[in-house]
Parts: sequence; C-alpha cells; structure tokens
Amino acid sequence: KYNNMLFCWLKVLLNTKLETSDLGWTNYPAEDPQWEELSGLDEEATSVRTYEICTPDSPTSYWLRTRWIPRRAASIIYVEIRFTMMECVSLNWRHCKETFDLYSYQSDSDEATPSHPAWMENPYAKVSTLAADQLMSRSERRSNLRLLRVQRLQGAGLYLAFRSQGTCMALLAVRVFYRKCPPLRRAFAYFPETVPHSLVEQAQGVCVENAVTPPGEQSQPPSMLCGEDGQWVGQPTSSCSCRPGYEAGDTNVRCRACPSGQFKAGSGPGVCVPCPDRSNTLIPGSAYCLCHPGYRRADSDPPHAACTRPPSAPRSIVSQINDTSVTLEWSEPLDRGGRGDLVYRVFCSSCGTGLAGSCSPCGDSVLYRPAQRGLTQRRVSVWGLRPHTKYTFTVQSLNGVSALSQSEPASDRVNVTTSRDGTRSSSVVVTGLQRAGRYRVQVRARSQAGYGSFSSEASFNTLPDGETPVCLTVCVYNIQTSGNRRVKDSELSDKSGHYQMGQTMKVYIDPFTYEDPNEAVREFAKEIEASFVKIEEVIGAGEFGEVCRGRLRVPGRKENYVAIKTLKGGYTDKQRRDFLSEASIMGQFQHPNIIHLEGVITTSCPVMILTEFMENGALDSFLRVNDGQFTTIQLVGMLRGIAAGMKYLSDMSFVHRDLAARNILVNSNLVCKVSDFGLSRFLTENSSDPTYTSSLGGKIPIRWTAPEAIAYRKFTSASDGWSYGIVMWEVMSYGERPYWDMSNQDVINAIEQDYRLPPPPECPASLHALMLDCWQKERANRPRFCDVVSALDRLIRNPASLKVTGSQPLLDQRVPPSLSSCGSVSEWLRALKMERYEQSFLQSGFTSLEVVSQLNTDDLLRVGVTLAGHQKKILSSVQTLRVHEAPPTLLY
Repeated sequence: KYNNMLFCWLKVLLNTKLETSDLGWTNYPAEDPQWEELSGLDEEATSVRTYEICTPDSPTSYWLRTRWIPRRAASIIYVEIRFTMMECVSLNWRHCKETFDLYSYQSDSDEATPSHPAWMENPYAKVSTLAADQLMSRSERRSNLRLLRVQRLQGAGLYLAFRSQGTCMALLAVRVFYRKCPPLRRAFAYFPETVPHSLVEQAQGVCVENAVTPPGEQSQPPSMLCGEDGQWVGQPTSSCSCRPGYEAGDTNVRCRACPSGQFKAGSGPGVCVPCPDRSNTLIPGSAYCLCHPGYRRADSDPPHAACTRPPSAPRSIVSQINDTSVTLEWSEPLDRGGRGDLVYRVFCSSCGTGLAGSCSPCGDSVLYRPAQRGLTQRRVSVWGLRPHTKYTFTVQSLNGVSALSQSEPASDRVNVTTSRDGTRSSSVVVTGLQRAGRYRVQVRARSQAGYGSFSSEASFNTLPDGETPVCLTVCVYNIQTSGNRRVKDSELSDKSGHYQMGQTMKVYIDPFTYEDPNEAVREFAKEIEASFVKIEEVIGAGEFGEVCRGRLRVPGRKENYVAIKTLKGGYTDKQRRDFLSEASIMGQFQHPNIIHLEGVITTSCPVMILTEFMENGALDSFLRVNDGQFTTIQLVGMLRGIAAGMKYLSDMSFVHRDLAARNILVNSNLVCKVSDFGLSRFLTENSSDPTYTSSLGGKIPIRWTAPEAIAYRKFTSASDGWSYGIVMWEVMSYGERPYWDMSNQDVINAIEQDYRLPPPPECPASLHALMLDCWQKERANRPRFCDVVSALDRLIRNPASLKVTGSQPLLDQRVPPSLSSCGSVSEWLRALKMERYEQSFLQSGFTSLEVVSQLNTDDLLRVGVTLAGHQKKILSSVQTLRVHEAPPTLLY
C-alpha cells in the first residue's frame, strides 16, 4: 500500500535500475576516461547498470555526465543516489578521498557535446558534496543512499554531472523524480493532480457534479494547499454545497438527487423532505414540488407551503338602499381554499332606468367605503349612484392564488334600484362688467383630458348708467352619469367665487386617459438613445427598481449628471405603464422648482427615466444631517421655492397628493424642487412613512394629509395646501417627524378635535401662523399657493418679521438661557422644549437631575434621542449640570 501511495505522489524522470541497455553517459576527459560502465546485481539479485571509478593515486578531476533529462511540469526535482565507497585506510594511497560532487546544468534542449559546456564549476552549478556514511573495506560491501533537492529550475531540462577526485567508488543506482499531489475529492470539491512549485502550492478546485457555490461577490472557488512532499495539507477552503434538488451523500464528496416525492428548495447542507400537501415531483432531483391540478401556490408562498385553491363564492348578499347609496353585506364562503388571506372585491354595473336596458360598468363617480378592492370585512357602502337606476353589484371572493387561476373568481350578485333625484348645480358670479354693454356667454366642461365643446351662446345686456348695478350669475346643472370622471377639482374661480377673466392656463392631462398610455409617453417625454447614458453608481432603490447616478452626453450638448430610475426585469405591462406614467406627468412641467425630466429610454433594457441630478438628495434627510446649520432666511427661501413649484402645479390643475419633505429634492445651491409624481404609491407597514387605508381605498400618508382626503379621498389643491403646512413644520424643525411618536389613529383623532402642531423651537410666530392657516378645517378657508408665495415674499422683504418673539433665541444661536430654577427632570425637559422625551427619560431611570448630569451620547440613543440637533442641545445643558453642585444650574 505504501508503494502505491508513493507511485501516486512521484513522477520519475530517470531511473537507472530500470535501464536494460547501456546508459551511455559522457566521460571527461575523453582521452582518459576513468568512469567505467558495468553490469552488476542489486540487493534483489536483479541485473543493473552501474558506473565505477577508482583513482586514489591521482588528484585529477574525472567527470561523468548523464543524458539530458526533461523536467516536464516540475520546478523542484529530487535526485536519489545509491553508491558504495572504499575507505582510504585500506587503500593506503596519498591522494585518496572519501567524497564526490554532484553538479547540474540547465538547458532548453539536448545541446551538450563532449566539450560543451566547459567541464568546470561554472557553468555547472554545484548541488552538493556527498560523503559516505558506510565505507567498504576489502572484506565487506556496504552501500549508501542520499536524496538531494534541485530547485529553481527554469530550462526545459537539465544534465546531472558527477565529479571524482581520488575516490574509489561505484554508482549503483540513480533515480530523478518530482513530487505531485494526487487528484482529490473533499468537501464537495474536486482538486486535480497538482505539482508544487514551492514549499506549499495553493491548488484551485471546482465543485463536484450537482454542487455549486453560493452567488455573490464573496463566493470564491474552492482551494487547497499542496505540500512540497506531494501531500495535501489541512482542509480545503470550499463553499461548495449541494444545489437545490440534491443532498449530501454518505460522505462529503458527492451530491445525490432527491428521490421522487421529495424535494430540496435551496442549496446548502439541508436534506430532501417530502412534498407538501396536494403536490408531488415528476423527476428525481427536484427543487420544488408541482401542485396537483386545480391547486396553486402564491408568489409569496414558500416552497414548503401546501398547495391551495381559490375560495368559493361569498354567500347571502344583503342590500340596504338609502336614496342613491347602497350598503351591501354578505356571509363568508363555505370554502376558503385552504388559505387565510381571504379578501373581497365589489363590481358595479349600471343597467339603466326601470327594469330594462343594457348594463355597463359604473364609472369613477361611484365611490366605495372602505374600498372597492382588497376588502377584509364583509361590508361595503356605495354611493354616488344615479337616481331611479337599476344596478347589479357583484361580490367576488379572492385569496393569494386567485390571480393564478384560469377561471374567473367565484362570485355572487344582487340587483338594486335607487330612488331620489341626483341633479346637482353649481354657479359662478362674473363681476367687472361694463354698463350698457352687450355680452355673450358660453360654457364648456374641462377634465384632465382637456376642454370639451362650448355650449350654445346666451346673450344679455348690462344696465345703463344710473341704474342699479348688476352682476351675472351663470348656473350650470350637472346630471351625474356613469361615464369616466377623472377631474382633479380644478379651481377655476378665486376664493370669493369670481371667475378670472382673460386668464390662459395650461392644463395638466392625465396620461391614464389615453387609450394607449404609450402615446402619452411619446407626447410628453423625449426618447434618449441608451448610448448617450453612462451609469456610474447605484444611489438608492425605488418602487420599480434601482436609482442610479450617471452622466448624459447628448451630441452637441454639454455633458451633465442625471438621476436614473430603472425598471427591474420581469415586469408586467401594467408595471411598465405605471413606471412610465411618472415621465408622462413630469414631461408636462417646466418650472425651476419642479424636478426636470431629461427624457426616457424605452427602446432597450432596462427601461429608464432620466431627471436632473440633485446633489443634496431628499429635503428631510438633508435637514436632519445639517440640523441647526441654516439661518431663518435660508429656511424661508427653501419654503418659498417649494411654494412656487406648488403654485405652478396648482395653476395647471395638478394635485400632488403626497407633498412631504421626503419628496422634495435639494441641489447644491439649496434650490428645492418638487418631485415624486408617480400615481401608484405602494407603501408597506414597515415603511418609514406609515400609511393609513382611507375609507375610499388606497394608501394615504396620514401625517401629511388633509382631513377630507383621509375621510372622503377628496384630493384638491387645498389638500395639497394642508400638506404644505406640514412641510413648513418639517423644514423649521430640521426634519423632525410630524406628530412625533403618535400612532396614525391618534393623529386622526387629534386633528378631528382641532389639535394642531405647535411651533418648532425658535420658529418665528409669523411662519407658525401661516402653518395654522394651511391647517384650517374648511378647505375653502386655506390660502392658495399664490397667497403663500406672496406671504413668504413679504416676510423675506421684511426680515424683522422673522425674528423670534419672547426670550427664545434664533436657531443659529448656541448659548442657552439659565435653567437654575429647574427642580425636576420634567421641568428641565420642558425648558429645553424637549418634553416629548419626558416619558422615555423616566422609564430609562433618569428620574433626577443628578442622574441626568451623567448623560452621554449612548444614553441618549438608548432613550430614543436620535436627531443630532436635539442631542447637541441636551448634552450642552448636561455639560452645565456637571459644573455646578446640586441643585444644578441648567442652561438652555
């Protein structure tokens, strides 16, 4: 067994014991050759070829050179020499020696001749001088065995040369070889035969069949150390593991397939497990189990989840009619499909008046509470119906696999007929008319899709001089229909209801009103060639994919930085439409305080939206990082820019719906620009911006949303005005969270009870008064954005109006007032305007000023004080506490 192992480790280049003919090595000097080739018997009585020399009476050097030996893959070779040597005492010669020398000469080919290379130490390289441990006398025969190492080989091969000076010896056997580590399988990795080129050689391996390395930059191919002696050293560094559908065999050298009826979902050390209920595998080595016919797994279901099916239909729908509104209730399906994520969806069809007429889907004028889709409760209220009209309501049951089913969701339906008249009217008063004049009036409707046709003309004359002044009241009657209704509550009149004569206004067009949404993209967004864009780095993640920074170089224009939103692969047509809808919206806006659209890339992958690059990012995080670093005038300048952008949007009849500091971007010149015009906002429970499901469906950012938008989903420029007031509060508090740690429901209840946010620390009274105007409960009483811009302009022109009244210092002042009168932690926090942390301080054990005086930054983080500005303010006061004896003198 030992010999077999050696055979695996060694590659023999020369072995004289295996030669059956003359070796034919070269003697020098050629005219007086002293090395004599003979045949003899080795220890095993096998015939071998040997060389002998005996010149004890001469000091002359006699050389013997082997034939050229190719080194092959080796850079280190070993020379094993077995020899005998006579002791000089028995010979009694004056020049007798008991040593000889071994030399090597490297070359790329068999180039040696009897005279080349020169027979001397240079060019020959000395390997070693060999002495005999066992010397022979005339009466006994003893051999010696030496193993020598020749390294740093560079040529294709080498010669070995033996030099004798007065020795009497015989070369019984010469063997030349190099060592190598044999092929090895270990830790699901295969390492090939490896030749070491130094003391330790690192060998690269590969994963065995059906084994893989985990994806990612940290994943490296397996490696192992091969020692100079031809043995593998230590354990391999291997991240190989059995791929999905395979598990480890009896040892860690192979992976075997999961048998039929079992699966293994991931790679790694796991084992095959039986298929879950209502599923099975078709072939061995499966990473998942296929569901039985009629059963499915949702995309969010793990592979080990049982297969399920859609629910049966809801039962026993009961309707209750109240004029033009209907309340529907129903019972749970008999079969939930084996899932716990049951929801309901309601569809409305209008079937005309009376008992006859064709049915068609109800339009956007019909509203649902709490929602039309995703209902978890078995009750819904529907209003906005037409009077004296027959409707059919269909209630569907759905769960996580309904969308994967080939058939329509199971449903039940009910027919109802509404009652009373639903005619509505509106009017506008036109003033500023001249006396004794004749006027003609026409009326036309406007929606997000643009203007409709004018009505027929109506003429009238105003009274002559001296008569009582008159005004014109135009009444418009609107019978609600089931047609498409996407009006964004455009405000054609001012607060007093007077029409603005002679005003021309560009109107925002909703891209979703296009029959082909791609047409809106082509109309409002410029297509850019992908070769003009170079992505440099990923700076964030958006709803649809990554957000990157890059460079845009359009021929003939200066290169500039751009922000790039990408659409990740595997998207649906709807996701692509929703993604590009933001570009269709942005492309309609041109204003210095609205984020500018550079263009889109839709003809190659990935699909991209390119906008101008804003160096300082989102306003809320920018303010938190720079807490206390700006003057009041600078902050008001930021607010003025935001208001100007919103005025522009309001003038175009566009309602933002999600105005917040997180959706304002800041460039290097502190210019603020309104952004985020996506109509679909999918926010999760774990989002940093918690949302509340409104009564009309969809997600709403409660802390920034007006009461009527929360309760009735009534979004207007006035609801944007409420949100702007919250943005003002965010800016003046340097990115503080509105309503702090209050829950969404607490915020709703507090606003309903007329609670409003207090002024942030060091906020001028004039700015807080403007905030309170924006938070008026009646939306008609809130200032329009043109009024907000004018108010801010007046404050900027009159800086004295921005000074903080009372004893509070400005934001850029750092010396707090004396707090020597504080007698408790609660008083101290109120004096610092930090009373929001009172409960956290007391619960964490900071119940006395003496304990508070030992506060540090780690303590503040534990208490929950994470804003840098608040930390500075508290620690500044604590530093004063440490200087004084108790009771301490506290400074604000």
